[in-house]
This record gives sequence, structure tokens and C-alpha cells, in this order.
Amino acid sequence: MFGPEGPSLRELAGQALSSVERGYDLLAPKFDHTPFRTPDSVLSAVTKALARTGPYDDGLDLCCGTGAGVDVLARVCRRSVTGVDFSAGMLDVARQRVRAEGEAPRVAWVRADARALPFAPAFDLVVSFGAFGHFLPRELPGLFARVHSVLRPGGSFVFPVVAPPRPASVGYWMLLGFDAVMRVRNAVWRPPFVMYYRAFRLGEVRDELARAGFAVELRALPEFGRRRDGSPRVRMVVARRLPD
Repeated sequence: MFGPEGPSLRELAGQALSSVERGYDLLAPKFDHTPFRTPDSVLSAVTKALARTGPYDDGLDLCCGTGAGVDVLARVCRRSVTGVDFSAGMLDVARQRVRAEGEAPRVAWVRADARALPFAPAFDLVVSFGAFGHFLPRELPGLFARVHSVLRPGGSFVFPVVAPPRPASVGYWMLLGFDAVMRVRNAVWRPPFVMYYRAFRLGEVRDELARAGFAVELRALPEFGRRRDGSPRVRMVVARRLPD
């Protein structure tokens, strides 16, 4: 599950007993060597899908972490790309990594909470990868409202969603067990560490996006094929801010 360059069990335990912000500060130097980073296959598929609908001018990577989504935006945005995250440690790693690989278009980094984005309507495209497990369901309306507020009319909020594992699968019970452990941990330990894999349900998310003023479309990412029932294994949610 973790390579030799990834965190040790002791380091993971230290992260899990911290706040979300402090935990990611600690994990940041080794984050890209963990399974928590969005796989390159998903990043590549989203890049291809966005390239077919772009180009865009200005993009924002919401909860950017070490900058994987910034790399996606840099391939489809012509003018500027901004990464926003509340972990200073993750932003430090992102700055070093992206600078080493070159910057085109212009790249900026902002430390801020996604629930209180400090931007005007300045973006044509907002993306997010693997961050929604850190938000409780009751926080989604406010989060989506903030994303809506930083998009220009006609701009899009885009993120991939992997189909949940079937109840008969090992993956289903692993995620169920992980979420149960996190709920127990948060009931007995402070500060809380919010990270739940099964709290982000596509049907509820679509409804909340619509209530925030988005027109929502689901697009299959064909690189990942379909399940036995014909449903896509991975979808891309495209939520477009309607013109004022």
C-alpha cells in the first residue's frame, strides 16, 4: 500500500491524531508516495476531457494539496492557474514541485479555507481532486455556494467521482471499516480529523449543486470502462454556473 518513500505507521498515527490541517502539514513531504494522492490515470483522463471543452483562461484547483490538479489546469488554461489549500506544508511541497517542472501558464498559491474562498468571480474553471471526504455533508451547501461565487458566469466546477464498491466486495467493507474507525476516533479524541470516504454521495451532491445555482451534467470517463450493470466506473461531474 505504501512504498519505501511513503510515511511510516508511526507517522500516519501522528497525522491521524492531529487536526486535518496539522495532519497534512506533517504528511506533506511524503504525500505523493501514498494512496491518498489521486492516481495519474484519473488526472490524465480529466485532462483529456477538459482539453476537448477548453481552452480556459483562468483556473482554480480547490484543496490543491501538492499540486496535482494544478498540473491538470496548466494544460488547459491559457492565462493563470491558482492552487488553494489550508495546509501550509502541502503548499510548500506544491511550490517546490511545480517550480521544478516549470510554470506555464502563470501559477499562484493561496493559503485559505475552501469554505471561505478569498476571491472575486475570477475563474472560468474550478477543479478538485480527492478532497471532499474532508467535508461533512452539512458543509457542502456552503462549500458549493463559495465555488459558485468565484466562477464567472458560464464557468464550470469539475471533479471526478469513482463509482462506489459493491456491498459484496472487499473494498466496500474496507471503506466502511475506515469510516467507522474515524467516527470512533472523532468521538473520543480532539481535535477532530474529518476524513470519510462514504459521506460523499453522488445523488445528494447533484441536488446540492443544483440548489447552489449550478446546471449539473455527468460525463463518463471512457478510459475506465463500465461495470457489469453498464454504469461508468468513473464519472466527471461538470457543474456550470448559469449566466446571470
